[in-house]
Amino acid sequence: MRQVELLSPAGNFEKLKIALAYGADAVYAGVSHFSLRIRSGKEFTYESFEEAIAYTHALDRKFYVTINGFPFNAQIELLKKHIEKVAAMNPDAFIVAAPGVIKLAKEIAPHIPIHLSTQANVLSYLDAEIYWDLGVKRIIAAREVSLKDLQQIKKHLPKLELEVFVHGSMCFAYSGRCLISSLQSGRVSNRGSCANDCRFPYTMYAHNEASGTLFKIEESEEGTHIMNAKDLNLSAYVDDILDSGVIDSLKIEGRTKSTYYVGLTTKTYRMAIDDYMQGKFDAKKYEKELSSTKNRGFNDGYLIKRPYEKNNSQNLEHSISKGTHQVYAMVCEDSLHCLAKDKLEPDVVYELVLPQANIEKIDNEFGKIYKDESCWCIVFKKLQSQNGKLFEAIHSGNTHAIVLPSALPAFTFLRKENIQKEKE
Repeated sequence: MRQVELLSPAGNFEKLKIALAYGADAVYAGVSHFSLRIRSGKEFTYESFEEAIAYTHALDRKFYVTINGFPFNAQIELLKKHIEKVAAMNPDAFIVAAPGVIKLAKEIAPHIPIHLSTQANVLSYLDAEIYWDLGVKRIIAAREVSLKDLQQIKKHLPKLELEVFVHGSMCFAYSGRCLISSLQSGRVSNRGSCANDCRFPYTMYAHNEASGTLFKIEESEEGTHIMNAKDLNLSAYVDDILDSGVIDSLKIEGRTKSTYYVGLTTKTYRMAIDDYMQGKFDAKKYEKELSSTKNRGFNDGYLIKRPYEKNNSQNLEHSISKGTHQVYAMVCEDSLHCLAKDKLEPDVVYELVLPQANIEKIDNEFGKIYKDESCWCIVFKKLQSQNGKLFEAIHSGNTHAIVLPSALPAFTFLRKENIQKEKE
């Protein structure tokens, strides 16, 4: 059966490690220069970036570098130096959006494959053929393209790899082709500094030109977030996507999102792909897990259905909401301790979200790890730090690492269902 790649975001080195621990086949990241996520790019120096690539390759996974900004003339010499420096680190591909940058990358680093960014908005085989002729190995399809159109592209270009976004934030405009942020705050979307102005609440007015009267339109709170797109969630359609036989990579958006988001989305889509391969695909299971992350409400985008076939792609009420679960701690890389992400207390049951690893039951002076009907759980009998200090409770931001009852896989999350959700 044809294999498909799972590609996860790596906003920093820790998130990269989490993505790989939870089952990603490949990760994508960039330093701040010429990447469309300047905030996440600043998490890497050139030195740590090279280390991250080596770490990924040591696990026999792939690392793709984002160079998908649109440079101005004044930046071209700096861009050349950047390409040379990153190419020397031997990543598995460059993700590029501008045709000129493709040409430049091919000249400077012909040994590095080129993946075309979704920012190029490829919708047809005509556009795909142009980029194929320029030497592009893979196209990251526009979020607005349909699966049927991708089948047509593959028919015309059978050797061209196709990558699609399956989860994450959706742009109100054609991906990145938006000037709202530039106009309102001077932050340019296609240079990586979008302020997400489409997520803001807006008040609407009606102006009478004859009298000069300005009427505020406000019948209710609904409608204030008029440009706020729901988040993409195609977990229920992974089977249809894989059935098509034309998709080479499933991509998760979210380099600036939380460590839990990276781990949970990677784990869930890994599960969906593996379940499909084993003939036990279960859409409800994946949707339930993904609802545990913070989101704007979910939508299935345009890959399966055309835009005119739906009218629920916007969240008019709020820009973000809590997921069904809250994370209370994450296991450190040493596997023996955890750091609090929320108020951590003894004698409270926390569910364990584990990477791809097996664990054993334990019951000792520090606590208990056991499995109930549906999941692994942990209960602390006492909260003791590495240096022996005891706590009645420990809060997010406290840097004391708490001793676990037994070793757990690095980056395991401790979570609980939100009380509000339980009442609902």
